[in-house]
Amino acid sequence: MQPVERVVGKALPLGWSDVDTDQIVPSDALKRIERTGFGQFLFSQWREDPEFVMNKAEHEDAVILIAGENFGSGSSREHAPWAIQDYGFGAVIAPSFADIFKNNCSKIGLLAVELPGEAVEKLLEAVREDPATEITVELTERIVTGPNVYETFEMDDFTRQRLMEGLDDISLTLTHEDDLETFEKSRPSYLPKVF
Repeated sequence: MQPVERVVGKALPLGWSDVDTDQIVPSDALKRIERTGFGQFLFSQWREDPEFVMNKAEHEDAVILIAGENFGSGSSREHAPWAIQDYGFGAVIAPSFADIFKNNCSKIGLLAVELPGEAVEKLLEAVREDPATEITVELTERIVTGPNVYETFEMDDFTRQRLMEGLDDISLTLTHEDDLETFEKSRPSYLPKVF
């Protein structure tokens, strides 16, 4: 996972509430065995409609997805954050997220930022009026800035530090590699070895 301190750029004004993981990436796309390549399936059913916001040329290269309440609900499908990140988004802003979805985002370096509904509406309005609008998500200070928006967001220190240092579950464990080796060497030989 790559370290992330800030995400700056254009945004996709989705704005829909109760978007579940099957709508984010359909189950028929889950045949892949690697974590990459899911971006092509992001919102695939909705993208069949030429008028869907993601199909608009003015929203190409968006790096922030702005959604409505309860984004990422439904199953615990890890593929949903993978698809969002693989498509090119570095952050999702919404008034609320499903807990499992938000946790899965933090494990891959995708920022899931909860802001008050009023702030999200201001961002959506600004991007709809001017698709070239830039928004900044600043992880170091936990601040989102955009037209008429300067809003702090909550994120626990542990998750924030992991994201800023680019530590997924495996690399976090490996920060204790010396301790693990010392422990393994101290175990009686008749016990199974971990590595």
